[in-house]
This record gives sequence, structure tokens and C-alpha cells, in this order.
Amino acid sequence: MRKVTVYITLKQGVLDPQGKAIQESLHSLGYKEVQEARVGKYIEMQVEDGTDIEVEARVKQMCDKLLANPVIEDYHFEVEGAVRS
Repeated sequence: MRKVTVYITLKQGVLDPQGKAIQESLHSLGYKEVQEARVGKYIEMQVEDGTDIEVEARVKQMCDKLLANPVIEDYHFEVEGAVRS
């Protein structure tokens, strides 16, 4: 089994009302240095072993088909133990 961590964020230019609410709340608590807050998703999965190429291809399919909305979200992922060239 290999651990996969997926990070999903809204694309730049997409309105993030939840992030704006967090920013305003931090300002009201005195944290005026916060210029912007954006909210995303963090997903950890355990997947069956395979080659780096196979695992990465399957995770990309999962992201494109279900985990992320490619119209408004960007994503990247890390595969634990992946060998990068």
C-alpha cells in the first residue's frame, strides 16, 4: 500500500466566500496582517502498490473524475515513496 495525499484548491480568480469569511474573522480578532485566505480540500488515501506511473495515472483519473472540479479547481498530489526522475 502507498499513501497518496491530494491537495485541491480553487483556481486563481474564482471567488472563495469561505476564505473571505475566514480572512474577515481573523481581522476581527486582530490579525490584520492576513491579506488573503483561501480554503481547499486535503485528501489522504491508501492505494494498492504499482509502478509510479500506474499509481500516478490512476490518482490523476480519480481527481479528474471525482475528487476535483477541473473547471474551478486545481489539484496536485504526492505519492509516498514515488521515485521521480
